[in-house]
Amino acid sequence: MGPDADAGTAARRADPFAPLTSDMLDVGDGHELYVESVGRSGGIPAVYLHGGPGSGCQPDHRRLFDPDRFCAVLFDQRGCGRSRPKGSREHNTTEHLIADMEMIRDKFGFERWMVVGGSWGATLALAYAQAHPERISGIALRATFLGTRAEVETAFTVRLPQFYPALYEDFLSVLPPGERARPVEAYYRRILDADPAIHGPAARAWHDTERALSEHKAAKTRLDLASLNVWRTLPATPFMEAHYFINNSFMNQDQLLRNADRLAGIPGIIVQGRYDLLCPPETSHTLAKVWPGSEIRLVEEAGHSLYDAGVRDAVMKSIADLASKAAR
Repeated sequence: MGPDADAGTAARRADPFAPLTSDMLDVGDGHELYVESVGRSGGIPAVYLHGGPGSGCQPDHRRLFDPDRFCAVLFDQRGCGRSRPKGSREHNTTEHLIADMEMIRDKFGFERWMVVGGSWGATLALAYAQAHPERISGIALRATFLGTRAEVETAFTVRLPQFYPALYEDFLSVLPPGERARPVEAYYRRILDADPAIHGPAARAWHDTERALSEHKAAKTRLDLASLNVWRTLPATPFMEAHYFINNSFMNQDQLLRNADRLAGIPGIIVQGRYDLLCPPETSHTLAKVWPGSEIRLVEEAGHSLYDAGVRDAVMKSIADLASKAAR
């Protein structure tokens, strides 16, 4: 990563954040991924990993990267966003996603790249970096999630009733009384059920509850129970989340902490919202203790969302700072 010899060329384009390239990449197993690059040709290589699992990249994610410095790749993971087949959970595991990233890196001819991700994107970033540490120039994380069932259980059965007790009662009420003792597990089963009458209300309730937990100032703090059975387009993320989380994100127990020694020598910055109810500061601090060279940047008055006050700016600065460090 040498000096930016042709820096400034992106700014001369009508829209410096418009994709340089956009393609469908056949990664095998019947999957095609939507892959785009932004910035400038020859810029500092980087890849952005979206959250969920199950969401997809958004146009605003391109703006995290200075177009005069970076050549950043964004892609929709298997079954997500514009990738095909949409919603497919076949041949869709963390190991598959890591292999897809290597195929994308090879496609662009990058020897090493910076990996950026938040929430589930942070999980995948860590799993990829531990599998291929030699391919990493730096890691920028937001809202560290280690991909464990325990983290999800705690968010929905401990913090949810602590901070939103009425919402927790709504959340439980969607389940039959006999399934309320282990609500997260019951939701997984229902979301993955083939019957729309079962998975529809469960997916909507999970999505709306998770949204409240993800916002520092939640727009809605109760479920609209009457609308859960009304036909409308279903959100995509609950299905992929249930698929991954019921399988412990297709990783061994505490894998990302136990293998943190593989990150030694890789610079990392962890952006953490003080009041993140899904991925609390405790998780970032636990990771930082076993990752020498990592740094936590706490954002006060912020929760989980990239768009809580101060979070987006902190992520952009962490990306820029890691790029400057790698260029030295």
